[in-house]
Amino acid sequence: MPEQHEGTEQQQGTEQQRVTAPFERSEQHTAPPPVSAATASRLGRRRLLRAGLGAGGALAAVRLLPGGRAWATAPSPAPLPPTLPAPAAVPAPGPAAGTARDAVAPSWPDWARYARIADGTFNEPADMQSAVDALKAQEVSVIELDTLLSNWLTYAEFTAHMAEVKTFTGLAHAAGMKVVMYYPSLELISPGGEKGRSFYKNDQGKNWVQRDLAGKPNVFYGSVVVWVDPGDESVWLSPNSPWRDYYLKRIKGVAATGVDGIWPDVPIYFDGVLSWCDASTWGAAAFRADTGLALPKAANFADPAFRRYVEWRHRNLLRFQLDIAAAGRSVNPDLVTFVETVSMDYRYATSIGLDGGYLRQAPGAVSQVWEVDVLGNYDGMRHATASDWVCLISMYKYARAASGTKPAWAFSYGWQPDDASLVMSQLIAAGCNPYEVKTPFKNDTVDGAMRTRMYRFVRTNQQKLYDATSIAQVGVYHSAPSRDYVAPGEGNGMYVNAIAPAGITDWWGGDDPQMSCAQVPWLGEFRGTVKALVYAHVPFDTVSSPGLTADDLARFKVLLLPDLQAVSDAEAAVLRAFVAGGGTVVITGPAPTALDELGAQRAEFALSDVLGLRRADPLPATGQNSYGSGTCWYVKARAGLSYLTRTDQASADQLLTAVRQSAPPAVTLAGDRRIFLDARRLGGDTVVHLVNFTNFGDTPADFRTTPANCTLSYALPAGAAVTAVTVASPDGTDPAPKPVPYTVTGGTVSVPLTVAQYSVVTITAG
Repeated sequence: MPEQHEGTEQQQGTEQQRVTAPFERSEQHTAPPPVSAATASRLGRRRLLRAGLGAGGALAAVRLLPGGRAWATAPSPAPLPPTLPAPAAVPAPGPAAGTARDAVAPSWPDWARYARIADGTFNEPADMQSAVDALKAQEVSVIELDTLLSNWLTYAEFTAHMAEVKTFTGLAHAAGMKVVMYYPSLELISPGGEKGRSFYKNDQGKNWVQRDLAGKPNVFYGSVVVWVDPGDESVWLSPNSPWRDYYLKRIKGVAATGVDGIWPDVPIYFDGVLSWCDASTWGAAAFRADTGLALPKAANFADPAFRRYVEWRHRNLLRFQLDIAAAGRSVNPDLVTFVETVSMDYRYATSIGLDGGYLRQAPGAVSQVWEVDVLGNYDGMRHATASDWVCLISMYKYARAASGTKPAWAFSYGWQPDDASLVMSQLIAAGCNPYEVKTPFKNDTVDGAMRTRMYRFVRTNQQKLYDATSIAQVGVYHSAPSRDYVAPGEGNGMYVNAIAPAGITDWWGGDDPQMSCAQVPWLGEFRGTVKALVYAHVPFDTVSSPGLTADDLARFKVLLLPDLQAVSDAEAAVLRAFVAGGGTVVITGPAPTALDELGAQRAEFALSDVLGLRRADPLPATGQNSYGSGTCWYVKARAGLSYLTRTDQASADQLLTAVRQSAPPAVTLAGDRRIFLDARRLGGDTVVHLVNFTNFGDTPADFRTTPANCTLSYALPAGAAVTAVTVASPDGTDPAPKPVPYTVTGGTVSVPLTVAQYSVVTITAG
């Protein structure tokens, strides 16, 4: 990389330490153009099309640009490539996911754990009170304040705006609401910057910009891609450049206003124009310091240095997120940080670097706002198939797991009130906090009455929704290394149906079949395993990686390991101990634990002893092996992928026979398999969530809500007697729990129900 592109070399390696006063202005920066009335009216750059940062939009943009390529070449890896330095350990784990949420309390105040979030802004100070009042009337408890911070601002402009933010925050606090300030972390917009002055051309942007492996700068203009206004410039900065100091100083300035939290937007290596950033000299120096390696010359998954680079980007962005949180708390020790994270369980994390699972065990008050995208920019989930809806379930379950014991805030996108309320129901049932917005923007509600109704339900039932502990005895393991290194390709796999239904525009997959998770072997196997559990009404929890510990698995009897290929020695040791201690695992796929955590081929399966198989021998179609006090089931085929695409009972049986034998659920449901079931416990109460998605079938159809009849059954603990059964729902006008009839036969209580969209059933036993 030519050094002249990267600024002064002596700055490298020191930027992380040079954090000074929050409002200090460096004299080296030139001033942006004055903020005109037209510019000032364009508040909140994230009010732009969601597709701009969504996975489908980014990859579609690549195909439109000359020479654009989203994915590396991926020939078969050479056997046993050279050993590379092992990744550093992730931050020390806190309490295991799935333990009582009360364990979260010291770092996380109730307002964050019970949050009901909405976007807010103001054009003039006179607008502030009316904005606060309107959100208060809609049962919003937390305002995500999105104003000018996406834009290139002078020190004076920033300082003046922080005074306005302080005023707004005071008004919100007076109304009993909290404020979290939205602030893009690595992107800077220069309004009018294509032809006029810009941060890239006239300030430090050219020196601090992210670069791809060929040295090209990650900067583009609104006349090229749709999510930046025509004539504007978007530059993506290296988190290892002095931009880090620049941004952290301003984070301190935001924290000084009295806001309750900071919402850094998507700290990613943006791949909408270029792929595999950051190969700037700043990134190259950091990569060498961490790994001892030079940057790879090209994107090639057969190259061990490139695979190490893929993992390093996850870890590098984790450190940046932790620095943001620390900077804010250095000014306000009570400040919380929620990082907007667009990568979910699918493969977008590989290409942009941001892997939410890395933050799970990080100490301190830093968590995520998960941007869970929908199928259509102007249709939401209205034309989902049932399998698409399972993908949405999988994403929300992953979000809840990857946030660990911390609050998991998540986008609740909708197009019309009925589809919006169903999406939010699924979000809440997964244990996430809703941030309700109308797709494709983020500045408005789908419907004020719908938001008010749903948020009133959350407020009324918040302890049941967010304090209860999962009673699932089945876990599904999400292997981040397997996602990164197993059969890498172009599709990201956000949903199943990548082809837009007739008459629907701006579909997530761009009508490219490769985008479907059914075309991504590892992800299809994972999603199909989730589908089998959902359709069988088996309560389960996702178990995210990296940093797996014994505590993460302590409450499970069965752990499903879909297509687990890439695994570290430490990870394998945890899994081995789980089985030896009496647990059951189900491993699927053609190369079980055949790779290390950086995608290198192993001489022997990491879990050869647990599997009872040797790599040199032919693999059986199925197998069962006793190990210690537990059992390992093996299925060579990708039974989950088969079930995802065919919904065949034979594939479901291959996945679930071990579950039925070793962990038959105490809570069961007789009814349509397209009713999602989750079960938790709060004191003496068993709290069951039911979400009706029976309106979705095998092919897209017009959206409708059709109530579903079902019977919920619960096997009572020995000696327990039912004292009450209630149902709460946001579907009507009164969200309070209401008594419902039930019967008790032997040791089982049965509750007949009709679920419109969402019901929360509470069985109280003593």
